[in-house]
Amino acid sequence: MSLELERMLEALLFLSSEPVEAEALADATGAELHEVVTALERLREHYEFERRGLVLRELAGGYTLASHPDAEPAARRLLARPRTPPLTPAQSETLAIVAYLQPVSRPEIARIRGVNAESAVATLLERGMVQESGRSQFGAVLYRTTELFLRLFGLASLKELADPSAFDPSPELEAELRDRLLRAGEARATA
Repeated sequence: MSLELERMLEALLFLSSEPVEAEALADATGAELHEVVTALERLREHYEFERRGLVLRELAGGYTLASHPDAEPAARRLLARPRTPPLTPAQSETLAIVAYLQPVSRPEIARIRGVNAESAVATLLERGMVQESGRSQFGAVLYRTTELFLRLFGLASLKELADPSAFDPSPELEAELRDRLLRAGEARATA
């Protein structure tokens, strides 16, 4: 049980972005508090003995996994890179259309969204989430998702996308969605 408890504690600490109290770890694992504290100490010693890139720290009344101090210069260089902002609703809509209908052209995306998709497609191209995939019979550039898209959304393949035909909303939800879409379309038309 002790090695299994150490593995479980390591996984829980990895998943937590904040320090976790030993009592919370005991509750989560179903182990006794003294067993958790002992397993945490063994885990800390294991990281030190193996000279791993992680250390187990006790901070703010809890335990957390942190990078080893020796990795600080490299971590600063890595994390100093500019972060990309989250996708806007327009970019998310566009990405969903490309993911489900690929290969798809900008005019088709614009027709579905009801507004010009040029800016959203350009941003998705720049971020590497979509790429050009040939031309339509009318000469329009076709787009498809990239491997980066799959990685970012945790998909092994496009077959893992949710099946839209399985979406069966209640009549109330369907009416609410229809109303929201109509209002959004009216707002775009007057803008």
